Amino acid sequence: MTRGDVPIGANPNGDTIAAIATAVAAGAGSVAIVRLSGPQAEAIGRRLFVAPGSQAWESHRVLYGHVVDPADGRRVDEALLLLMRAPRSFTREDVVELHCHGGLVAVRQVLELVLAAGARLAGAGEFSQRAFLNGRLDLTRAEAIAEMVAARSRRAAELAMAGIDGGLQRRIGGLRERLLDQLAELEARVDFEEDLPPLDGALVRAELEAVRGELERLVAESRQGELLREGLRVAIVGRPNVGKSSLLNLLSRRERAIVTDLPGTTRDLLESDLVLDGVPLTLLDTAGIRPTDDRVELLGIERSRQALAGADAVLLLFDLLAGWTAADRELRALVPEGVPLLLVGNKLDALPPGAAPAGVPSAPPEAPLARISALTGAGRDDLVAALLGLCGAGEVQGLQVALNGRQRELAAAAATSLERALETAALGLPWDFWTIDLRAAIAGLGAITGEEVSEAVLERIFSRFCIGK
Repeated sequence: MTRGDVPIGANPNGDTIAAIATAVAAGAGSVAIVRLSGPQAEAIGRRLFVAPGSQAWESHRVLYGHVVDPADGRRVDEALLLLMRAPRSFTREDVVELHCHGGLVAVRQVLELVLAAGARLAGAGEFSQRAFLNGRLDLTRAEAIAEMVAARSRRAAELAMAGIDGGLQRRIGGLRERLLDQLAELEARVDFEEDLPPLDGALVRAELEAVRGELERLVAESRQGELLREGLRVAIVGRPNVGKSSLLNLLSRRERAIVTDLPGTTRDLLESDLVLDGVPLTLLDTAGIRPTDDRVELLGIERSRQALAGADAVLLLFDLLAGWTAADRELRALVPEGVPLLLVGNKLDALPPGAAPAGVPSAPPEAPLARISALTGAGRDDLVAALLGLCGAGEVQGLQVALNGRQRELAAAAATSLERALETAALGLPWDFWTIDLRAAIAGLGAITGEEVSEAVLERIFSRFCIGK
């Protein structure tokens, strides 16, 4: 049995893999896990782990004891061992997890003993790859696991969990089944048309159009999913002493940047990671761009220009009391074409009620405008809503499933194949001509779930996973 050209049964060599499955750093955690998977996992565990008393080595039971060096009987660490016998494990192989003390030294010593006892170091994503090849996961679930590990916000984790639960697989699998039904009808007419009732081409076209519409919606929604997974880089720019650092602190809800009345206080690029309405953002507080002979400040200004070039969106801050100045217009001209721009008027608290400073550009065609007080926080929620709406992130709360970049390309290609099939149908060509592009669409959807996937593609996908997952 195969998935595409990949045989199901992920371990033809019968080897056992091992890796540290948790973060390894000094003081990073009190517990670390060394994971083994393969036919020798239990034997290696028995060789290295001593469980006092009469504890039974049973599947899905936790044992208490010590990891020992079999060469001299030296205790290496006090630990717990969890045994999960095939097929009731993540990889559908025998799996052993050694729960050791965290940090750097103990867990690495345990891994070294495991490797010396006959296991080999797992490659990136190899546990998940074995789970896929052994039928434990489809490819969308496997990719969702990596997305869960990388999630930067609660909403991103919820979206990943929907993928792990099979939400995307059911959506794509259902569309593929609908196309397979139509392909079966068409191929039956190619071979046995004289023995079957006439096929209503209009109904076939309607179904292909409906599936194409669903795919196009998934492709369109994938932008919101990308925002949740990868976040946005938002540059805050403006003249010196206009309140950029105060805005950074307001949005971050902490004192991330030094704030003074002196122009040029920020001389380097400051970054702050935060989550706004479920969307991860990296805010870039840039040095004020102005003529100066200070070499350190000039370096900061150059970094500000680079931040503008690489930003996903720009907040251009100006002083509501001073109004929109020639210097603000010069900064506006530095924002790259096509980068979403939000003009932010600061010092709303100091503006007389009902007053509107002269010279503030209207939107459109210039750019949307938000007014805030970085000092009091007035207008913060409106600013956040305007920024997320400008970047297309305003609808992320209702998102149920979302394609990643690889899946989006395949879904878009499948939709294009269906469009070609519909063009063929409109020309009134024979049934077998319809099936050419229909098969291509079905293959594309199968590549999303892993029903039709090559070994090279699998290697590329799982190589992006972390070691031990």
